[in-house]
Amino acid sequence: MSKENIFVTKPTLPPLNDLIPYLEKIWETRVLTNGGEFHQKFEAALCDYFGVHHICLFTNATIALVTALQALRITGEVITTPYSFVATSHALLWNGIKPVFVDIDPHSLNLDPARIESAITPHTTAIMPVHCYGHPCDVNGIQRIADNYNLKIIYDAAHAFGVQDAGGSILRYGDLSVLSFHATKVFNTFEGGAIICPDEKTKVRIDQLKNFGHVGETTVVAPGINGKMSEFNAALGLLQLQHIDSALACRQKIDEAYRLKLAGIPGISCIQGSGECVANYAYFPILVHEDYFLTRDTLYNLMKEKGIHPRRYFYPLISQFPMYRGLSSAHPDNLPVALDISQKILCLPIYPDLEMSVVDVICQLIANPC
Repeated sequence: MSKENIFVTKPTLPPLNDLIPYLEKIWETRVLTNGGEFHQKFEAALCDYFGVHHICLFTNATIALVTALQALRITGEVITTPYSFVATSHALLWNGIKPVFVDIDPHSLNLDPARIESAITPHTTAIMPVHCYGHPCDVNGIQRIADNYNLKIIYDAAHAFGVQDAGGSILRYGDLSVLSFHATKVFNTFEGGAIICPDEKTKVRIDQLKNFGHVGETTVVAPGINGKMSEFNAALGLLQLQHIDSALACRQKIDEAYRLKLAGIPGISCIQGSGECVANYAYFPILVHEDYFLTRDTLYNLMKEKGIHPRRYFYPLISQFPMYRGLSSAHPDNLPVALDISQKILCLPIYPDLEMSVVDVICQLIANPC
């Protein structure tokens, strides 16, 4: 193996020369933002790729989450998962909304519908689940609860680019779904994000909110924010779409190799899918159990010493950070599954350029760490 450090991910980029014509067009038009030609084409291309009708592009997924909550006029309390990146619940705090944490399912690692109902109060207005690692939530179970209690659903679908169930894109569920195009994701525009909308009226409102609330040169109808995606990012996105299917195919091969080589190692288990028909192989998480040779953190540090840098996604839990741990729903006794998983999880390197020889070294190290 090369002495180069191996990180948990490595951004996928198109051939640089292929980007030059897009940049030349930007230099020619001098349109850099505000819904230019590439922005419009990228929205249309994504709608076609996902099989949806309306998408709003954003500068990043965190601003998209904040705006999604604004667009649906969410207030009070929102039920969400403690097992995610902090942006999920930070978006709630930025809107003055109280997160209510509910434990996760031990198999999918997504919000457990069986635990949602008991957390609903008169102040609950919405549910914000996460398709963790790109594995779909129990969308039907969550929708039944939302319908019974007249709650909105906003899916944090940051991990779920390209994921499909039997009916099509997983992004079609809920009132809104939010995507991330961050550099660490399977599809990136350097930075970026998007909201998948159910109808034209909702898209118009979101487009207004992401542009300061403007509806014309002299009219502002809402306290919006600057969340627009630039022409640079949109142009890159158009080019990235030409390569995404081959990138996902490479990820699948690496996923299959890990599963084959890690099978049978005592104390190591691989996270399985949760019903997706088309996966995106966004992460490769394993659980390090008590009967493994080492503790999870000892294995983590050993791998780092060898130049391999896995990540403990998601440790610690969101509910353990200072701005959340005072909430009653954040108490560890309320979140036993999430707490247990967070202490066992380890995400191994996975990206299209990862060489199989490196996968071999990683798996050999896990199989024989001493």
